[in-house]
Amino acid sequence: QVQLVESGGGLVQAGGSLRLSCAASGSIFRINYMGWYRQAPGKQRERVASITGDGTNYADSVKGRFTISRDNAKSTVYLQMNSLKPEDSAVYYCAFNVLTRQSNWGVDYWGQGTQVTVSS
Repeated sequence: QVQLVESGGGLVQAGGSLRLSCAASGSIFRINYMGWYRQAPGKQRERVASITGDGTNYADSVKGRFTISRDNAKSTVYLQMNSLKPEDSAVYYCAFNVLTRQSNWGVDYWGQGTQVTVSS
């Protein structure tokens, strides 16, 4: 019912920047939550940043370097990543909690993931 498509990953040198995008499509009535997560090899998936109507939230490891933003008209969330470090290398996933026109409660949807590699 809802699809998330990510873009913007790639290879960058330490200190560089990347901008990730995640666009939702489908039968969307309201997006309750948008978030970015990442998973490095051998590690658990961790929340990087999230945005709701109440504001934004960041993992301590990215505060001051990453910025999450949203375009409600486009059902899109962005993650601007600056001052990237090798330890930021991971597969990044977006996640939305969406209330559709066919459901009475929000459902979680995930993007397919995009690789971010930061070289030292």
